[in-house]
Amino acid sequence: MQILSLAIFLSIIRHSQAWIQYAPTGTATMTHYTLPLNYIAACGCTADSTHYPTAAMSEMAYGSSTDYGPGCGRCFKLTLLNTFLSDPPFFPDVTKSVVIKVTDLCPGGGAGWCSATPGHPNQGGQYINFDLAWPSTSISNDFFPSNVSLYGYADFGVWNVSYESVSCVDDWAGGKDPAALGSVPNGGSVCCPADPFTNPNTTCPSFSDDTDATPPNTTTSASSAIAVATSARTTLVPFVIASTIFITALL
Repeated sequence: MQILSLAIFLSIIRHSQAWIQYAPTGTATMTHYTLPLNYIAACGCTADSTHYPTAAMSEMAYGSSTDYGPGCGRCFKLTLLNTFLSDPPFFPDVTKSVVIKVTDLCPGGGAGWCSATPGHPNQGGQYINFDLAWPSTSISNDFFPSNVSLYGYADFGVWNVSYESVSCVDDWAGGKDPAALGSVPNGGSVCCPADPFTNPNTTCPSFSDDTDATPPNTTTSASSAIAVATSARTTLVPFVIASTIFITALL
């Protein structure tokens, strides 16, 4: 019995994977999740990044299924349009927006809001979902408008939003804070590009995209270095084990 090497198998997976290509502006769905203050998420951004608005991006738009993706470090202006699940939909009287930096991966699979693929949108009919880190010390508690007297609850859970790719340095609240902004060349935050909008060549390499890239050097002066390196290893190992099992089953 001839065993297909894991390296060849992973290469096939990389080159057969098609990621969602999105325009600089458009519409998306937005949910929210809890990200503890000073937590090091999938992009390996510094702990200080959590002191400013951040979000996770849906897997196939983020550009990786295992670790760092090209979506890491990008900044977007998100504007609330209307709620999706409520009946009737709620349209706020006041327009509210927030500029976020993508620091995390929102896993796909199943019927979740981050499950869109290039050929199939999520249940909201969108190909991108932003999972906002909220509540957050950087975003007001009343950021999401509501009408409790009509609906009986305040948190609608899912919103339709418009998005616009913007400069992190110029538009993100943490853009003037080097400790939060991050940079790949200096290794200060492992893999959290300072501003991919204006410097597209400083995106994160991915284990699963079409570049066959290797993960960045996790040696850094940041206190989070060990945590990030551990996170990268624990994320990759289950994938390797699962792939090996899959290969064996095929044979």
